[in-house]
Amino acid sequence: MKAPVCGRHGRCHVLLRPEFEPRQDRAARKTLLTLAVLGTFAGAASAQSTVTLFGVVDLGLRNVKNGSVSQKQMSTDGLTVNRIGFRGVEDLGGGLSAGFWLEAGMLPDVGAAGGSNGLPAPTNGSSVLFNRRATVSLTGNWGEIRLGRDYTPNFWNTAVAVFEPFGATGVASFLNIVNTSLGTGAITFTRANNSVGYFLPNNLGGFYGQVQTSAGEGVDANKQTSARIGYATGPVNVSLASGVTDTSPNKYKHHNLGAAYNFGFMSLSAIYDLGEAGPIDQKVWQLGVDIPIGQHQIRAAYASAKIDNPNPASDPEAKRIGLGYVYHLSKRTGIYGTYAQIKNKNGAAFVVGAGAGSSLNAKSTGYEVGLRHSF
Repeated sequence: MKAPVCGRHGRCHVLLRPEFEPRQDRAARKTLLTLAVLGTFAGAASAQSTVTLFGVVDLGLRNVKNGSVSQKQMSTDGLTVNRIGFRGVEDLGGGLSAGFWLEAGMLPDVGAAGGSNGLPAPTNGSSVLFNRRATVSLTGNWGEIRLGRDYTPNFWNTAVAVFEPFGATGVASFLNIVNTSLGTGAITFTRANNSVGYFLPNNLGGFYGQVQTSAGEGVDANKQTSARIGYATGPVNVSLASGVTDTSPNKYKHHNLGAAYNFGFMSLSAIYDLGEAGPIDQKVWQLGVDIPIGQHQIRAAYASAKIDNPNPASDPEAKRIGLGYVYHLSKRTGIYGTYAQIKNKNGAAFVVGAGAGSSLNAKSTGYEVGLRHSF
């Protein structure tokens, strides 16, 4: 032990050499040092990359009447499509980042996860987990390169909420009166497997867009090329998309235009969608309105569809109306009610939702009430 050391004010203390430090103090000091080092590395790692768990659970009670037959159901996806997913971003420096996105659909009414990837069984296996999206990407000041299973550019104009008040979900979905392949077997209306896409950067003064191509890998119904270009600034948003899928004997061609104007107290929107397959084409248009009032949200849309065949005497037609109300309990939780009706004629048989009965040349009516929570 060292001799006492005294200060100017007469206070003295004894300095202990390390070998005289109590064992428990030395152990605690080593532990704290270790934790500090690990904390430093953990902090550096978290500053470089982030991983997020996200999802939606949406369930409701639905009644669907096709023709004269009605059926009560526990419904899913009434307001927002059910999903669970993981996404992450790593900052590579110099404005460059890498990311991934893995998203799986769910059927919470029966506890099922995953789903089809658009391919017929057994090609797609008994179940595909990340059926909604599975991509890896590289992003910089020049834009984004994205690889994997992803939405096609055409799909956005028919589903994004700014153009479609009902977000392409529930009994009033715009897609309920769209034939998504016109008999060609194309599986690329919504998503494409094996895709390579490029997205414009978000610093182009309101212009946005993307191009995408996907390899068929033996499945012509998935081999497609498509593009989308849009302009959004202030209250205006306009987007045009076009794509071709190499189906045989006729190629499936899909084009659409979406437009919206936000007045502040309400938003007006319009969609025009054109599908072509040889001598057959389908024209679908919709006008929509979305009115937010505090925690309340009122949605409405009117749509019309017509399929032109070589024989004009059998051109199926359908009209659809949709009305909806949402009460937002919070940013992540809402309760909702929706009503929709489709009137079919000339061989049309569109439905507001799967159910018993037939809507051939008849009405399909449905209503649902539900609860949605996102995380």
